Amino acid sequence: MNIIVSACLLGINTRYDGDSCNNEGVKALLKYHNLIPVCPEQLGGMSTPRYPSEISAGSGTVKNHHGEDVTSFFRKGAEEALRIAHLYGCKYAILKSKSPSCGHGLIYDGTFSGKLIKGNGLCAQMFINDGIKVYTENDEFLL
Repeated sequence: MNIIVSACLLGINTRYDGDSCNNEGVKALLKYHNLIPVCPEQLGGMSTPRYPSEISAGSGTVKNHHGEDVTSFFRKGAEEALRIAHLYGCKYAILKSKSPSCGHGLIYDGTFSGKLIKGNGLCAQMFINDGIKVYTENDEFLL
């Protein structure tokens, strides 16, 4: 089975700070499945490293910590990630929790204070709307 996965969870240095979130539990799935790495933010044209960004609660726009609206990059990256998911026939995704692209269930509130609110990142929501089952690295995988 092909599963789309946030590249940072596979140890690829795609995070905003130029690091990864290497996750051995996710990588262990390589024994049983084909994991397709994507970074929606890179696919949207953003550099690595880049300024941290959060979704502004209420408005749905994504702004970096300098207040610049970067929503178009996030939207384009989500569309490209969805295109890749379709190309590989992915029905499941494992995405980085709390991310403005990949977060599922909880995301940062847009104030850069570390406060979490209920919600999904732009890519996660696009996957959900398309019928792709979304997990984060913190979930028990029922694949």
